[in-house]
Amino acid sequence: MTPVARPGRRRSGGPHPAGRVDEITEVLSAHVDRLDRALPALRAASPTFARWGEDLGRRLVAGNRLLAAGNGGSAAEAQHLTAELVGRFDGDRRPLSAIALHADTSSLSAIGNDYGFAQVYARQVRAHGRPGDILITFSTSGRSENLVQAAVAATEMGMTSWAVTGPGPNPLAEACTDAVCLPGDTATVQEMHLAVLHMLCRAVERVVADAPPDPGERMPVDRPRVVS
Repeated sequence: MTPVARPGRRRSGGPHPAGRVDEITEVLSAHVDRLDRALPALRAASPTFARWGEDLGRRLVAGNRLLAAGNGGSAAEAQHLTAELVGRFDGDRRPLSAIALHADTSSLSAIGNDYGFAQVYARQVRAHGRPGDILITFSTSGRSENLVQAAVAATEMGMTSWAVTGPGPNPLAEACTDAVCLPGDTATVQEMHLAVLHMLCRAVERVVADAPPDPGERMPVDRPRVVS
């Protein structure tokens, strides 16, 4: 059906000047180029993520828990990781205990109001963390005080803490048990963080697949995965 312009209204969606499209295309190509230049660092860190994934998988199977934290887009990455672990990533398996600390908005706002924003994650780490648990933090800058304080709290609780950050050195990487600092601008680092969390999920599910079955585990239901 041919759209009809109504009287008194200006039609939109018409052709754009070719020069403008070319300019935007160059901007987007540069975006991909930045990601391409950063990927070798991600590949070089694969042995570290393999080690983390194996350690995390074994601890989760043993009954330990993952706590995850970040700010803004990094909070979204943290929650993406915990969702894949509690639900599933690539195939059916037992649910695994993982909590995104920013997701409890009532606790987050109460702690921020009473103790200050720097403590919104640290207090939750002290509440939920146990010796043997793991804290993973995502940060493009590596300088967020609330994440640094969360890492300090994790150490006090006898937990292991990992940081996935942008360029290092930075205070968060120094506060954690182990860290991977990836190069690039904010967008590039966030895109690599997404790849990192998927890499960790693949490693964890390999470990879980090799583990003895959980006595209380129900038989998996063979159903297609809905991709959103």
